[in-house]
Amino acid sequence: MIYYTASTLTPRHGFFTRNGGVSTGYYESLNCSFSSDDPENVRANRAIVAAAMETENLLGLKQVHGTKVITVTEPWADGPQADAMVTATPGLALGIITADCVPVLLAADGVIGAAHAGWRGALAGILEETVAAMHALGALNDNIKAVIGPCIHQDSYEVRADLRDPILAATPEAELFFSPGRPDHWHFNLPGYCSARLYALGITTEILPHDTFAEEPEFFSHRRRTLRAEPATGHQISVITL
Repeated sequence: MIYYTASTLTPRHGFFTRNGGVSTGYYESLNCSFSSDDPENVRANRAIVAAAMETENLLGLKQVHGTKVITVTEPWADGPQADAMVTATPGLALGIITADCVPVLLAADGVIGAAHAGWRGALAGILEETVAAMHALGALNDNIKAVIGPCIHQDSYEVRADLRDPILAATPEAELFFSPGRPDHWHFNLPGYCSARLYALGITTEILPHDTFAEEPEFFSHRRRTLRAEPATGHQISVITL
């Protein structure tokens, strides 16, 4: 099993790859999403991740590309609908599922957060809401460190006007995150856009270099599945714990 870490985050954390689990077929092997696959395999995979993070309380959400943030004070068996979590409770591990979207792990003294940011969620303000929830637990912007984990990068992310137009309508300065592609297409720098939104809050963000679409041996990718017309794909998990 392989997971990546960032030197800027001091709490235990890991951006996990697709390797090291028990799932088979399109979900091979460390699929951590219950959206499909055999639930017993997903539970086994999450147990592998929990052991690697030295926790008995690995928590997840039913992610919906929204802006709801949950402040977690105790473990749960079945997570609510939301796209981010924060906690100041030791012993809890926050897990975010992605397969091209941006996983963001955040930490300040005694407070951690984890967010799922696709373009819709980022545009709607999921990152700002996550930081606000960390503020409510006592975190200060000067102390918050954020890391963007493996996600789809600009060279791999060709988009059309239905994505570009709403982003530019809300934030015209985001033009710099689009580069020309085929006619009426652009390449979008999603991790750069997310980082800029955090920077506007005064939070410096590290972006890991891993491209989920391009690095097939290591990562699941929803876009790769779509382009190949495959019926399913797995999702990797990113975790942070106090």
